[in-house]
Amino acid sequence: MTTITTSDQAVTLAEGVTLQVRRWHQPGGSDHTLVLLHEALGNIELWRDFPMQLARATGLDVLAYDRRGYGSSTPEAYPRPMDYLEVEGEVWLPRLLEALALDQVILVGHSDGGSIVLVGAGAMPDRVTGLVTMAPHITVDRLTIQGIRETAERYRTTDLPERLARRHGERGRLLFDAWQDTWLDPEFQQRMNFEPWLARIRCPTLVLQGENDEYGLPEQVHSIVERLGARARGLMVPEAGHFPHAQQPEFVVSAIRSFVTSIIIEPGEGEGGSASARSNGDSNQ
Repeated sequence: MTTITTSDQAVTLAEGVTLQVRRWHQPGGSDHTLVLLHEALGNIELWRDFPMQLARATGLDVLAYDRRGYGSSTPEAYPRPMDYLEVEGEVWLPRLLEALALDQVILVGHSDGGSIVLVGAGAMPDRVTGLVTMAPHITVDRLTIQGIRETAERYRTTDLPERLARRHGERGRLLFDAWQDTWLDPEFQQRMNFEPWLARIRCPTLVLQGENDEYGLPEQVHSIVERLGARARGLMVPEAGHFPHAQQPEFVVSAIRSFVTSIIIEPGEGEGGSASARSNGDSNQ
């Protein structure tokens, strides 16, 4: 089996912002890099072994990073601005990719990260060659509100605060409040508009959502696919909720591998996909 190495790096950007990055490297590197963006209460560590699974299945380098306010990255100012998702995708993601000289990326985002990558793909059409968005939101629907309120109740009545503290340290409470306060704010709900970004996306797109997602209706997927047209495919993940990559990892990794292989085609190789994606992916079946 191919030996994949990992490395950690603190990347300093403009305005004194530093983002913590972890990379999974193929022995010979790869022309494309899978870039992972975590959910609202996530960080690098909470991807667990998913990045390594993707690296082995696709034969590509993988990068994950802590957004501002998460993990070891620069603290985030609170309260969050109503357009924080757009700011992350239009400003900070491009700055990170530019600092690392990554010119061909496939974005993979989950939940908040899934919404941010839609913005990123629209903001960087020449840099983003593929897009995988898992459990994204382009609107705040009734399940979103219900799911957040139920999680807020668990925060008050269970050991959820302690579990978040183990994941995020002293930032746990700040992150939880920022999440629920922003998403339940009527102004945020009314201003949420991804139409301009969806209109600018030019790359192939895979939209994944668990069949039993407790934070979003299937219409989230349908609406994105409808707006992107033939370049997009929607896929509902069976027996999965809001975390399909954790609840059905084999299904999700296989779907992403097939998607990646379909869009990375070296000259003269036809429909088989790139040599690196095929050889490394097939060795792990």
